[in-house]
Amino acid sequence: MFGIELKNQWELEKIRQAAKIVSQVMLELKKEIKPGISTEKLDRLAYDLIQSYSAQPAFLGYQDYPATICVSLNNEVVHGIPSPKKIIKEGDIVSLDLGVRYQGFYGDIAATLGIGEIKNNAKKLIRVAREALNRAISKIKVDKHIGDICWAIQSHVEGNNFSVVRNYSGHGIGRELHEEPQIPCFGRPGSGVRLLAGMVLAVETMVNAGDWRIKVLPDRWTVVTSDGSLSAHFEHMVLVTNGQPEILTKHE
Repeated sequence: MFGIELKNQWELEKIRQAAKIVSQVMLELKKEIKPGISTEKLDRLAYDLIQSYSAQPAFLGYQDYPATICVSLNNEVVHGIPSPKKIIKEGDIVSLDLGVRYQGFYGDIAATLGIGEIKNNAKKLIRVAREALNRAISKIKVDKHIGDICWAIQSHVEGNNFSVVRNYSGHGIGRELHEEPQIPCFGRPGSGVRLLAGMVLAVETMVNAGDWRIKVLPDRWTVVTSDGSLSAHFEHMVLVTNGQPEILTKHE
């Protein structure tokens, strides 16, 4: 299976615990986001919260990433570095991406929210990105293929006149933050790896309001849309079972 690990029950229990912690931190961070707060303050809060659950920040130091969480604003797609100079304002859309390591296993989650009153196109963008994730998750069943997940994302996003980011993807997760298989936001039904019970997938939707192309800023991390359009990002951890998919993380 190209290095894809099927998790046993003991491993799944640890992964569930990591997923529960990362979900709780996300919920608490979302409560703190309001106009006037700096992204650095959110980062410090995330660090303290993760520590309070006896976990470690998964992103801090990962490939030299300098912060605990990624906070991406408006036209930033992913990997926005927190800064005291980045102040969240009314009308912004904010994407939070965070990960934890707990007893040797990883949890990973992302969500986008609007701050105060946002424009209708931004509301639609967030809604479609969330819907695309839910549609993708509905395809996670034994004997389905990775391409079925990818096509569920792409078809819904493009059907709403938005575009999917093609340079980054979802992924397997467990003892490593990023494991096989890769799960792009685009693909063909019936293609790619066949799903088996015991796989744990971190499914992501990265959706741009304009063109799909992106560029990386000089900080070597922050990814922005090439045309300056808005972008939204959602992520859930999902277990493949012999029945319905088990969503391990929660946004609400």
